[in-house]
Amino acid sequence: MEEVAHKVIDEIRFGVLSPEKIRKLSVAEIQTPDTYDEDGAPITAGLMDGRLGTLEPRQRCKTCGNTAIRCPGHFGHIELAVPVVHVEFTKIIYDLLKVTCRNCGRILLSDEMINKVRKRIEMVRRLLGEVPNGVYKRIIQEIRAKQCPHCGAPQYKVIFEKPTKFSEEIPGSGSQPLTPSMIRERLERIPDEDLELLGFNPKEARPEWMILQVLPVPPVYVRPSITLESGIRSEDDLTHKLVDIIRINQRLKENMEAGAPTLIIQDLSELLQYHVTTYFNNEASGIPPARHRSGRALKTLSQRLKGKEGRFRSNLSGKRVDFSARTVISPDPNLDINEVGVPLSVAMRLSVPEKVTEWNIEEMRKLVINGPEKYPGALYIIRPDGKRIRLEFVVDRSKLAEALEPGFIVERHLKNGDIAIFNRQPSLHRMSIMAHYVRVLPYKTFRLHLCVCPPYNADFDGDEMNLHIPQSEEARTEARLLMQVQDQILSPRFGGPIIGAIRDFITAAYLFTRKSNYLTKDEVCRLLIAAGYEGELPKPAITKPQPMWSGKQIFSLFLPKGLNYVAKASICVGCPVCLKEKCPYDAYVVVKDGELIQGVIDKRSIGAEQSESLFHRIIKDFGTDAAREFLNKITRLLKLFITMRGFTYSYDELVLSPKAEKKIKRTMEKIEKRISELIESYRNGTLPRLPGQTLQDSFEIYVMNELAKARDESGKIADQDFTLENAGIVMTRTGARGSSLNIGQMSACVGQQAVRGKRIMRGYFGRALPHFKPGDPSPKARGFVYSSYQKGLDPIEFFFHAMGGREGLVDTAVRTQQSGYMQRRLINALEHLRLEYDGTVRDSSGDIIQFRYGEDGVDPAKSDHGKAVNVAQMIEQLKITMEKGETATVEFIDERLKEVEKELTPLLVKELKNNLKKAKLTREGVEKAIKLTLEHYKRSQMEPGEAVGVVAAQSIGEPGTQMTLRTFHYAGVREQNVTLGLPRLIEIVDARRVPSTPIMTIYLTKKYRKSKEAATKIARKIIYTKLEDLAEEIYEDPMAEEIIVELSETMMMDRDVTIEELKTKATILGCTVTVEDKKLHIKPKKVENIKKLLDKVSALPIKGVPGIKRVLVSEENGEWVIRTDGSNLPRVLEVPGVDTSRTTTNNFL
Repeated sequence: MEEVAHKVIDEIRFGVLSPEKIRKLSVAEIQTPDTYDEDGAPITAGLMDGRLGTLEPRQRCKTCGNTAIRCPGHFGHIELAVPVVHVEFTKIIYDLLKVTCRNCGRILLSDEMINKVRKRIEMVRRLLGEVPNGVYKRIIQEIRAKQCPHCGAPQYKVIFEKPTKFSEEIPGSGSQPLTPSMIRERLERIPDEDLELLGFNPKEARPEWMILQVLPVPPVYVRPSITLESGIRSEDDLTHKLVDIIRINQRLKENMEAGAPTLIIQDLSELLQYHVTTYFNNEASGIPPARHRSGRALKTLSQRLKGKEGRFRSNLSGKRVDFSARTVISPDPNLDINEVGVPLSVAMRLSVPEKVTEWNIEEMRKLVINGPEKYPGALYIIRPDGKRIRLEFVVDRSKLAEALEPGFIVERHLKNGDIAIFNRQPSLHRMSIMAHYVRVLPYKTFRLHLCVCPPYNADFDGDEMNLHIPQSEEARTEARLLMQVQDQILSPRFGGPIIGAIRDFITAAYLFTRKSNYLTKDEVCRLLIAAGYEGELPKPAITKPQPMWSGKQIFSLFLPKGLNYVAKASICVGCPVCLKEKCPYDAYVVVKDGELIQGVIDKRSIGAEQSESLFHRIIKDFGTDAAREFLNKITRLLKLFITMRGFTYSYDELVLSPKAEKKIKRTMEKIEKRISELIESYRNGTLPRLPGQTLQDSFEIYVMNELAKARDESGKIADQDFTLENAGIVMTRTGARGSSLNIGQMSACVGQQAVRGKRIMRGYFGRALPHFKPGDPSPKARGFVYSSYQKGLDPIEFFFHAMGGREGLVDTAVRTQQSGYMQRRLINALEHLRLEYDGTVRDSSGDIIQFRYGEDGVDPAKSDHGKAVNVAQMIEQLKITMEKGETATVEFIDERLKEVEKELTPLLVKELKNNLKKAKLTREGVEKAIKLTLEHYKRSQMEPGEAVGVVAAQSIGEPGTQMTLRTFHYAGVREQNVTLGLPRLIEIVDARRVPSTPIMTIYLTKKYRKSKEAATKIARKIIYTKLEDLAEEIYEDPMAEEIIVELSETMMMDRDVTIEELKTKATILGCTVTVEDKKLHIKPKKVENIKKLLDKVSALPIKGVPGIKRVLVSEENGEWVIRTDGSNLPRVLEVPGVDTSRTTTNNFL
């Protein structure tokens, strides 16, 4: 057998086809716009010419003689009557016309400059191996000449109008159009060596080829025609467009030959240009899109390639696949976490190819006999010669079964234990697609264990998921090794478990492990059988009057021996001094050697997305298989326990006691009284204004604060009124679901409904609804809901509540869109970064991005919440397990650490040293600690080849979806607006030059930081003050022919400005300035300038730093700090009294 010579592709070059190449490539000149004759046969020289390929299965191509399946298709061409501009090259044509001589075609640089540019390009090529586009762009930008340095011809300004019109501005003659023929002539004159200076490869792309003389016609496979049910042929959009081009081209040729007037020729040329332009791009700006008779815009070449629905993203990067199923998901807590329940109907449609061997031949024969209709059966047999036999149409399958031999492949139904890949869209991170084992079940939905919902972000309100069946042995092995659910428990985003107990499991775990829960032998046996426990029963905690076991004892049976863990449960209320073992809520959790000594188990211990949890410790210390087994068993036990015990959240658990009702009523009355006082002082003008705010804004901030206080206090009263026997309280406190805010809203008061972070103002003139007086600022009129959900809302409250709710919905939709697009951009930017075998992170060109991944090489998914080793926790365990003895000396510790410091990171060595010195372990203990640290560190290293860029992009993008969208107030300072959440994240990712809310935090030097007066004085120097900020009114007096500025005393005091200062500043305007009765009179020298002067007077700078719109002086950690809206770091640092080393800004680009 002859050996095939293998060749490696060195490079791919993209160029522009010359007219000669297009003609050579073509098999036929297309001259007629018709496609088929009366008999339905393709017309010769028509758009469906048989030489371009064939669409009919039985016909052969007239060029290559192949049938439709094997023929690659062949190009034709159209000879254009006049040259036309290629719309996609207009920018390049425009640049070339600007930088080359209109007479001789040379580049508009002197010979000396040409040599300099050539040397610059050569130097860049020598250094980088290639010349970046930016270098050529800079050369083009630098070329500006009014006269050609080579032939001396004057140069005129070239004007480009989208999409394809060019003209020249000739002094004295006005604008002269440049026709495609004229442009082509000019481009032909440009020498090859000049083109090389502009980044062209003249052999591959001469600029005159960008003006089309010959149009290539794509093969018929690119634009297939379809036959409708009525028998009428329907042509593709591209064919429609080509028909238009040929028709106009023929008319133009005929008119030119007949010597038609120039105007007609010009009109037809423009029409041809329009059709060629829309053939390439039907969304070109400046022209209407070409449309079908129905009014639908045609989908032409550019639209077929571009965007989400285009060829690249829709058919090449991602495509629809076979061997997949999709249906609704429902929960099944009886499955393992790494199983998926597959409906029988799906299992009988999807197949797995299994090779027939001597060991399985009998089983395969049974499957073949069962065929597609009977489960378990088979769909196809593939013989060793590649022939497929479809069993559906075989009547007697027993003969085929007998004929089976080793080497045949049987495509059988899915069965229990097959590996499948399960996915939920949107796939925001790696854990959105995982490998599960099939469990064939009745009914029509996929079944999923509840603990696996968080990574998929799935719920059961109608979500659908996709199942894919790997078809090759290699694919199945990869799925088992890389994608199994238990191997995805730890998220690479935060190094904690993303899979864990949720909802009812958490509630059940709390109720099961609390002190009051004891179980009889019958109950214990039922629970243990359900969980799959096979060991012996422990001794009962209570023996009389009958043996009873505590929930803690039974829970401990599933904890691995050797597990030690100490933490506070979610139910902890955060007492000022922790009572530890004596905690009244039993919130101090202690596990010693795999036994739950005390504390209740809730979200903090076994919940999903809880780092440093009990479940996290099991994964880290005992591996993912032990963690999977623990979760499977404990969730089955908890499911049965909560079913046996019963757990209901009923309406009467929302009803408050009369005492609590009275308290809430008093709270509301108190707040209403306080708001009435605020309204009164606002109307009188005596309300103290907040720094940098108008009176109206200050009033709104005060009211919002009071109303928020009202809702929080009433919620707190409701919270305190319910005990831990209340189902709602159990759910919120254990972290199973909801928050105390939800309970407050259900039982006490729903609170203020906000739109865009403010009270509801919009609606009718001066009021939100016609049920209120105009200008009524009371809580009820501005969207405060006094009722609770339990009592029900009145119609007005309901209306306001709907407004607030609508905003939430719109917000979510916008947020999803924005974060999805941000994640796409991040992935495109980072997808080529990966970890190499030398530990460096490199891009696709092999350039080093990071010398060591994350500076320590640690895989966050193998880490301990980001750390390679949890040193403190490891040493605590050693203290418990190691025997007591003589403490190791500090010298011994230093000496041993010096030996291993090269194998660890400096930070880890430092942490280990500090902890070992405190721990007072024996020499043996120190040796063990160092050995364990080295083991953990090596085990936690990232695998070479990992796509670290994509992991980073997903770890930013996935939480982005859950971020709140709006601009809310910053760190408890209500008066300062700051962009937070997703918009801020997008600003950072985009590296925006100016953030939407630039801010500064200005710290002061020792002399000023302790005094509010001194800080306020500096703040007044910093805030940018214009004359309009100090004026009540600025207007023009036509009689006196002057501008009058009425000054505001309060604003002048606030900004610390005197009238004399203003008078001095106003003299800059070059006018006569007089002061009379707290008014500035500014008289211009010429009356006609008065209108322009009015704007100048308003914007006249008086003092302060430009860009600083507002200042706020506040006390922080015992010193006065100035916060600003707006930023100008260089100028602020010049202000005396500003601490230049600590002042910060979020606008530094």
